[in-house]
Amino acid sequence: MATAKKRAALAISAILCTESPKKKRRGRIWTKTWLRKRDIYGLSVLQKELEVDDMAGFRELLRMSVEDFSYLLERVTPHIIKKDTHLRKAISPRDRLSVTLRFLATGETFKSLGFQYRIGSTTLSRIVMETCTALTTVLRDVYLKTPSTDSEWTAIARDFEDKWQFPHCLGAIDGKHVFIQPPRNSGSMFYNYKSRFSIILMAVVDANYKFVYASAGTQGRVSDAGVFAHSDLRDAMDTGILNFPPDDSLPGTDNVIPYMFIGDDAYPLRPDLMKPYPFRNLNNNQRIFNYRLSRARRVVENAFGILVNRRGLRATYHLVM
Repeated sequence: MATAKKRAALAISAILCTESPKKKRRGRIWTKTWLRKRDIYGLSVLQKELEVDDMAGFRELLRMSVEDFSYLLERVTPHIIKKDTHLRKAISPRDRLSVTLRFLATGETFKSLGFQYRIGSTTLSRIVMETCTALTTVLRDVYLKTPSTDSEWTAIARDFEDKWQFPHCLGAIDGKHVFIQPPRNSGSMFYNYKSRFSIILMAVVDANYKFVYASAGTQGRVSDAGVFAHSDLRDAMDTGILNFPPDDSLPGTDNVIPYMFIGDDAYPLRPDLMKPYPFRNLNNNQRIFNYRLSRARRVVENAFGILVNRRGLRATYHLVM
């Protein structure tokens, strides 16, 4: 019995010895050859030259001055810096910010920018999203801070009264469709009434075309009223945390009314949100009111127009989700 087992073991060993050896697996190439020359031939090299020799050219490249770029770089570096590994060197915060600003300035495709900066298009798309998030985090409270005190709101209302002859107005509210390439398997979720795919940017603008509140990301199929109903702005208005000024009399009268936002007829009528009378069977006073409200509300539409026609912000219409 023992002899039979030994013979079987020898036979198996002989078979294993006669099998052809397995081919050695080729090592994976982490980086393409032309990508490794980023620090020699990439567009970031030209950017460094422009900083020293051509300030106007630098502004054309990134749509901002060298000083503004340095300020942004200092603010976002802690949020976007990556560690080097033993396999490859991390892309620097400077290059990450540069390619993001170039994307926002031109709206070029990730593949096109990848060739310019010598960064893989997949990596580049992730860099842009991460850097945009970091920019929002560090700048939102400074440059897009919603007023929260009586004096701040009163100053806005005073500007609306002086410039647009509409008292007690704290801002004009409206929504803007931002066309996108829809996410995979999203169906008609982002399909809007204009037969395009979009997300909605809802914003409040003061009398000087300055954004005092903005919220983006709602699916394009949702109406303006639906966006407002599910926004944190409406929640803040319901709970009173925005600290609107107390009700006051209109100039030259004893009529006491609240301070309010103004919007078009798509928005709900509330004590703190005024919209025009329905456009049918209007008397003269109602027509005058509608004219004044529409004239004041026009600032938000103008602000959207200024936003999308800025050369540095045309990429807003090329968001990819």
